[in-house]
Amino acid sequence: MSWIEALILGIIQGLTEFLPVSSSGHLEIGKHLLGVVATDNLTFTVVVHGATVCSTIVVFRKDIARLLKGFFAFKWNEETQYIFKIAVSMIPIGIVGVFFKDYVEELFNTDKIIVLVGFMLLITATLLAFTYYAKSKDKEVSFKDAFIIGVAQTIAVLPGISRSGSTIATGLLLGNQRKAVARFSFLMVLIPILGENVLSLLKDDFSASGSIGVLPLMVGFIGAFVSGLLACKVMINIVNKGKLIYFAIYCAVVGLIAVFFGL
Repeated sequence: MSWIEALILGIIQGLTEFLPVSSSGHLEIGKHLLGVVATDNLTFTVVVHGATVCSTIVVFRKDIARLLKGFFAFKWNEETQYIFKIAVSMIPIGIVGVFFKDYVEELFNTDKIIVLVGFMLLITATLLAFTYYAKSKDKEVSFKDAFIIGVAQTIAVLPGISRSGSTIATGLLLGNQRKAVARFSFLMVLIPILGENVLSLLKDDFSASGSIGVLPLMVGFIGAFVSGLLACKVMINIVNKGKLIYFAIYCAVVGLIAVFFGL
């Protein structure tokens, strides 16, 4: 992998991790277009996902500091309840990650991966289109909502289903406040991403993934971090303004193109 390819893939990862268009789906499309075989390299995957985690922490640093301060007060306060809601949302993805990770990875090795991505993008487009009719309320995310949103996040392990799109759309359809849903969607993914990387490192041979040089890794990290920082802030404004319908159109168009050329 050259540094230019790493930069392109890093930017794709950073943008699509937060924008509701599926990072996994776009990385597969990017891999197909660039002809890069090493995009599933463990080292590169860990690095770019770590970059998006850093982007989230930077954007929500005040919220994270407030939550941790309230949590370590060891009281059943608002901050402690919020952290427990995040924990509840992690239950579905945790079950899939521990018991069904190999089956999910097999989906990425199919010869018709682009076709699969295309159909899943069409599902993402449909889900985002439904939010056009969602009524924004002052309701905060409940424990029940947190679990349902967690189920939506689990479905997003399929290539082409957007994690941010599915979780935010689900939260909005449940009647939650737009700003509250956006914040919950981005904070709830921090631990699952870190957990996924740790499981990958424990399972796979990290030393065997050394085909990528230091420069491409650094460039990929910077590209994912900077683009992720921008995309995260932009996405918050988009959700608050209720403009997800434009991403529904985008996903529908890209999905149809992927299906057409993948068949």
